[in-house]
Amino acid sequence: MVSKWEMLPGWLTQDLSSSWPAMQQSCRALRFKPVWLPICAAAAKVGSDDVAAQRAFYETWFTPYQVFNPDGTDTGLITGYYEPLLKGSRTRSKRFAYPIYGPPDDMLDVDMGDLFPQFRGQHVRGRLVGKRVVPYFNRAEIDAGLDPALKGHELFWVENPVELFFLQIQGSGRIELEDGKRVKIGYAEQNGHNYASIGKKLIEMGELKPEEASMQGIKNWAEKNPERLFTLLGQNPSYVFFRELPDTLSAPLGALGVPLTNEYSIAVDPRTIPLGMPVFLATTQPNSQEPLNRLMFAQDTGGAIKGAVRADFFWGFGEIAAVRAGSMKQSGKMWVLFPRGGEPTLN
Repeated sequence: MVSKWEMLPGWLTQDLSSSWPAMQQSCRALRFKPVWLPICAAAAKVGSDDVAAQRAFYETWFTPYQVFNPDGTDTGLITGYYEPLLKGSRTRSKRFAYPIYGPPDDMLDVDMGDLFPQFRGQHVRGRLVGKRVVPYFNRAEIDAGLDPALKGHELFWVENPVELFFLQIQGSGRIELEDGKRVKIGYAEQNGHNYASIGKKLIEMGELKPEEASMQGIKNWAEKNPERLFTLLGQNPSYVFFRELPDTLSAPLGALGVPLTNEYSIAVDPRTIPLGMPVFLATTQPNSQEPLNRLMFAQDTGGAIKGAVRADFFWGFGEIAAVRAGSMKQSGKMWVLFPRGGEPTLN
């Protein structure tokens, strides 16, 4: 639904200069698309600290559309993610026993649109067994060593299986090697199975109360129940494979193909919100009722990010980012700033 700018909470008092670097990153990816050519050309002429010019730019080139869920409601779940740091090694040892894998050679990516036009844009991942394509190995099977194609695809070995699990949920991170050097890794592929929340599983099992099912709460449970850990982790069949990234990258690469901007990039469901779009987010700070109204940019996706009014807020790297991301489970509203001259593709 088309909205007026004054409907965006705090729009007139927004410090838009803080989000301007994220706007420039979106233009890096979109500037050659016809509808974005004049927009990004105009953005190049706007000063990075000229808030008035930035506000005029958005109001000239974009129209805000509020996002609604299929049932007509306008509120959804806003969570957080971050870039974790794990201690690891390039070789296996007693201390570093849990592998971070690169993509296996036997995993197929089938574009369903090539087979059936009505499924255009949908992909499935699987493997060949004889002449049949079957689902790829799930998490429990991979953790049990049942996937022979992964042998030799170990990028690193880490010391903590829970930290490895959360690395996969975050989709990127850094590995601190034994000599102190830090290496960046990012999402490369996924096994095709749907994400399932182990926090929700623990609540259903009566192991945690809803308010305890944060990242730290799950880690605390794992420390107390090591013999039950892999059974729990196997409840989420989704598995992420990684690739090593250049040291020159300033931040993790999102699904848009550009580095994320701390506290101004979000992950969205691209079936609802096209990647690269400015998104005005009205939510609250983690574990708080303090308003968090901010212009963000849809520059990433995630296995758990499904639905219309649904976003994952990127907090950045470090312990503070980890605490904020791990405790963020807020309600929020969203407006997409859609380029003028193009029709919204919002469902």
